[in-house]
Amino acid sequence: MEALPARARVYLVCVTLLGLLCLLPLPGLPRPGVLSYLPDPRFPWWPVVLLAALYAGCERLARSRLVAGPHPGGTFHPVLLAGAFLLPPTAAALVALPGALLLPVEHRPRLARRLWRTGRLVVAVWAASLVHLKTGGRDAVAHCDMPGALATAGAAVLAFCLVLTLLDGGVLAPAPGGLPRGRAAAAPAAWSRLFLGSLAPLTVHGLAGLMMALLWRSPYGPVAALLVMLPMGVSWWAFAQYHRERAAHQATIRALVQAVDIKDGYTRGHSERVGRASMLIARELGMDDDRVETLRFAGILHDVGKLGVPTRLLTKNGPLTPEERRVIELHPEYGHEMVRGISFLGEARAAVLHHHERIDGTGYPYGLTGGQIPESARVVAVADAFDAMTSTRSYSRARPVPVALEELQRCAGTHFDPRMVRALVRAIGRAGWHPAVTADEPRPAAVPGPAAPATGRPGARR
Repeated sequence: MEALPARARVYLVCVTLLGLLCLLPLPGLPRPGVLSYLPDPRFPWWPVVLLAALYAGCERLARSRLVAGPHPGGTFHPVLLAGAFLLPPTAAALVALPGALLLPVEHRPRLARRLWRTGRLVVAVWAASLVHLKTGGRDAVAHCDMPGALATAGAAVLAFCLVLTLLDGGVLAPAPGGLPRGRAAAAPAAWSRLFLGSLAPLTVHGLAGLMMALLWRSPYGPVAALLVMLPMGVSWWAFAQYHRERAAHQATIRALVQAVDIKDGYTRGHSERVGRASMLIARELGMDDDRVETLRFAGILHDVGKLGVPTRLLTKNGPLTPEERRVIELHPEYGHEMVRGISFLGEARAAVLHHHERIDGTGYPYGLTGGQIPESARVVAVADAFDAMTSTRSYSRARPVPVALEELQRCAGTHFDPRMVRALVRAIGRAGWHPAVTADEPRPAAVPGPAAPATGRPGARR
């Protein structure tokens, strides 16, 4: 707790107290309004105990080596939502309590994280159960009224998602007067992204929870409800394996880029920025998310072939001799040899090989022209040239962003695909660009000024 800022501690205490209010109305006190839906002492507590144990077990299994993905903190919501569809609000909130409170926390501060996890889940489940009860969902589940059960479950899931979004978004909300206006204005957008990003998976979990509740109320009883956990467990495992494989892909790319950065210190950070610029172009062209990600990989890995080029040539000050230039011009082919066996890269491999081709056929390694050059390579070529011009190198100083964009537009149709250039100009005009200096210099930003001649240096654009 000591490591948290004062405002975060206050927020954590408020969420924890709110969770306690959902759990601890004292017996014998009047319960007006919403508190009238709390269970009385005669309520059978064995469903609460069973669902709480099931939730804790699923959470433990989700964090095990068997199924854990790169994000082991994800919550197994179907059991919590089944509790919200079956139990009164306080009893449903108790389902979340043991698992959220007792399961281990990996990162510090552990106590604060444990309290936060418990408070937000208790409040969200309580709200979902209350909405489900208020909309008549309990009767719909008891009578297996599918249209009514789906509608009331949808309202409960919406309340569950909204409460989680509001609580999580409160962490992102700026302190009054403490942050620049741009950050403060971004808070509603952050809440919107949180809500929309969690609504779809929570809807799927809500359907599984509703199925559990309907089977629980059926003549087959709780044993049949537990059978729903089998397909959910399989889907959870498959999803975790997908994320684990994706994490392995990211680690592979990161290792290759780090090797290039170590070999050529003057291009440190260049690959990541080319990946970012490639993403801007791809999104501006309306490509789907998978292809945008592939082009990001292409931009990040475009110079991986420099691992096969002697370091003395990469770090040489001044122009290269024709022989040295021919050696460096082999780096696209070296790079393609390195990545062609990595199947998940897809068309990024073609971009690695052809990103120095030019529309007029004066590029390398094969002198392709126009449409012969793969689209991915044309995207990366523009992104690479843009970052090369706006970054300080051993042989040239950085140009201002407007000057670099004007140069790209001047060379459109000869060196670069005009469509890619227009896309980058539009994207930067809307989102801006703030490049960092790639050379190991203690400068906070790129140095404007006239660029040195790029003669004899592959990758630098005239």
